[in-house]
Amino acid sequence: MMRGFIIAGFLTVCWVAANAQQNYDASLIPKDLLPYASSVVRNEEVTIEVKDLDNSVYHIKKAITVLNKNGDDDAHIVIYHDKNDVIKSVKGIVYNQFGKQIDKFGESKFDDVNIGSSSALFEGMRAEHYLPAVNEYPYTIAYEYEEKSKQTLNFDPWIPNADIGIAVEKSSFNFICTPDFNIKYKESNLPTGVVTGKNAQGQKTYSWQVNNLKAIKYEPFSPYVKNYASSVQIAPEKFEYYGIKGTYTNWKELGKWISDKLMANRQELPYQTIEHVKEITKDIADPKLKAKKIYEYMQGKTHYISVQVGIGGFQPFLASEVDQQSYGDCKALVNYTQALLKAVNIDSYYCIVKSGRAHNVSLLTDFASMGQADHIILCVPFKNDTTWADCTSQTIPFGYLGDFTDNRTVLALTPEGGKLLRTPKYPAPINLESRRAEFSISNSGELSGSMTTSFKGVEYEDRDDLMKETRAEQFKMVQKKYPINNMDVDDFDIKQDKSFDPVTTETIKLHAKDYATFDNGKFYFLLNPANRETYIPKQVRNRLTDVSITRGYTEEDEVTYTVPQGYRLEKKVLNEKLDKPFGNFTATMELKGDKLTYKRRFQLIGGTYNKDVYPDVVDFFQAVVDADEYNVVLVKTNN
Repeated sequence: MMRGFIIAGFLTVCWVAANAQQNYDASLIPKDLLPYASSVVRNEEVTIEVKDLDNSVYHIKKAITVLNKNGDDDAHIVIYHDKNDVIKSVKGIVYNQFGKQIDKFGESKFDDVNIGSSSALFEGMRAEHYLPAVNEYPYTIAYEYEEKSKQTLNFDPWIPNADIGIAVEKSSFNFICTPDFNIKYKESNLPTGVVTGKNAQGQKTYSWQVNNLKAIKYEPFSPYVKNYASSVQIAPEKFEYYGIKGTYTNWKELGKWISDKLMANRQELPYQTIEHVKEITKDIADPKLKAKKIYEYMQGKTHYISVQVGIGGFQPFLASEVDQQSYGDCKALVNYTQALLKAVNIDSYYCIVKSGRAHNVSLLTDFASMGQADHIILCVPFKNDTTWADCTSQTIPFGYLGDFTDNRTVLALTPEGGKLLRTPKYPAPINLESRRAEFSISNSGELSGSMTTSFKGVEYEDRDDLMKETRAEQFKMVQKKYPINNMDVDDFDIKQDKSFDPVTTETIKLHAKDYATFDNGKFYFLLNPANRETYIPKQVRNRLTDVSITRGYTEEDEVTYTVPQGYRLEKKVLNEKLDKPFGNFTATMELKGDKLTYKRRFQLIGGTYNKDVYPDVVDFFQAVVDADEYNVVLVKTNN
């Protein structure tokens, strides 16, 4: 079960009366908690009680004050539910800034939506959600709930300050279990550690508490927020998952249980499908090319339905069901692809991963638990050439992961059990956007010519939005992608090479009236026509976090202009060179006769850097922006 931001409600009459006595006047929030805060957790009490291996109960009591519109999401209640995770009732109270009740809500005010398909594959998976209709700040929402689950494999982590801008007055976490239920726990960024004991019923208790946590401040190029948020994660040694029992103490044992109990006997395919994949690969000797052919067959046959890992189960649907229905979630599509590969004797690994483009989040090497991931990908371990694939995309090439699951530790299900592997890293030189342009500028100032751009590495997907559109729509969209005033596209072509070194190539023929202007015998135009940096990170005083660049990239531009005869440069030529540990930049220009050549290279280098370099990062981007705004001034030569 994966709740994340799940908030369910169980609010008794007694609790309503008790909360009426609480003072949620926003003016009572300690002043030192207000800086950088969009919301403040006034009080939170999280209790998980394990009554039996198939019976765990969540008790949540929480009040949070939203200070401004940036904190509205913190008041958004989302409840995922199915036949195994039962919500008893949902109730709550909303208060204004003075702590006066202005509304109350129950389950009738929630929207209940189907989160999957109407197909039997996804039957019963729904989500209820509610957001208070308040537009005057601050306001407070208070609630209490009880939720029952028929499993003890996966427990929600306790993260009181889970995001930027959330301050915490008080939050506590209590884990209660029977004497024979053993757990491991992982504490992060806590001022004090666990307090253990026993309650009056003889149950084991584990308790954590934090007070007066200041809001995590947004800083450009910050590391992943949960790396420095306070948290506790729980993992059982013995558990039951919807009728399936198991034990584990490490990743190897957890992977073995998943393979043996959740994955076994789920890859059987119809005879006709097995014969078909054999037929389409019979003339391919290279195992990697054979796997590529099968992957492309899977892409053409299926499409992805979004159902998060953990909602509705960790077990994939039968490969035969996917073969019949032609769609599935990430678990189902990876399992199906494995079955297709197996039909031609190619082994592969089902891999569990935490996805996300903004940050590369790895599974914890020293703490095995089921709730750290949210996506499944495929690993094909060819001899000396391990290959990876995301089976949810109908367009990306075999062997390409892109920035959604790159450079992070994942759990691979091998015949020996779970094994931690690392997905490929795309370094700055690989993530390349390379542009070559040949332009002419007429005496009237019109720009015309052609421009070819190639995209490699994680940049390969940069034009995916164009690929699925009609040609007429592509012309409209490409005009918006380039900052060339009065640009009209005369012709446009885009191709994707889906080899093992994939590249997207875009070719544009264009013209733009009045690109250059004449004034008082001088000729003006912007030197960098297509790829100008506009972002300058804000200055941050007393920065708290290191500088984190998730992944680097490289931009290379070369533009040759044919300009009217008889002109020379009036001002100093552009000749900028910057070289820093986190990046480098060069921009040069040269005029020979009527040929003006502009060359630009910008590279940002992925990595983590000391916070003290941040002023240099700001200055670096400022210098790049300034160079990219260089205007050419040509004047008539004196003959």
